Amino acid sequence: MTTSNNGNGTSGFTQRTIIALVQDRPGVLARISGLFRRRGFNIASLAVGRSEIPGLSRMTFVVEGPSHVVQHVAAQLDRLVEVVEVQDISDKNIVWRELALIKVNAPTEHRGEILELAGVFRVNVIDIGAKTLTMEITGGRNKINSLIELLRRFGIREVIRTGRVATLRGALVEGQEDGAHTPQDSVQHFYTPTAGDSGSV
Repeated sequence: MTTSNNGNGTSGFTQRTIIALVQDRPGVLARISGLFRRRGFNIASLAVGRSEIPGLSRMTFVVEGPSHVVQHVAAQLDRLVEVVEVQDISDKNIVWRELALIKVNAPTEHRGEILELAGVFRVNVIDIGAKTLTMEITGGRNKINSLIELLRRFGIREVIRTGRVATLRGALVEGQEDGAHTPQDSVQHFYTPTAGDSGSV
């Protein structure tokens, strides 16, 4: 699934971040993907895993499409029988992350330099081989992309990336709903010419 970029917010294309609680049944993902395809949406990223409720999984989608259409994606998902609950959290105050595993060539003469980079980026080295290192990095897209670019000169063997996972920020004031925010917390979801996404801290 590819991500397109139309240059700026005036293009009429936008992104929405959707969280859906779905039943663990065969074919659910195919049905959801089919709905997106028929509506002309592009799935920029997708992460799915078991939820805290037995028998249910939680999916996080980043969906792209024409702004006048994609804003209704949550309502359309809610019509599917297997979807128990769905939220469009795009305009909420959220915490989100992506994760990547990066396997890089690490001969003895360069290993110290690579480990120094790992320290700067605060990543975990999760495997050490005779000639390779594997790192685990979490954060926003820009942070992950930056590390990948810096490691390219050593020779990257493999990169495995998840999509975005997200949740609403907890309320800071009793009685306030989770995900409430002040205007400066708002996340701009329109495309920009240069910026990648960065996760909330």
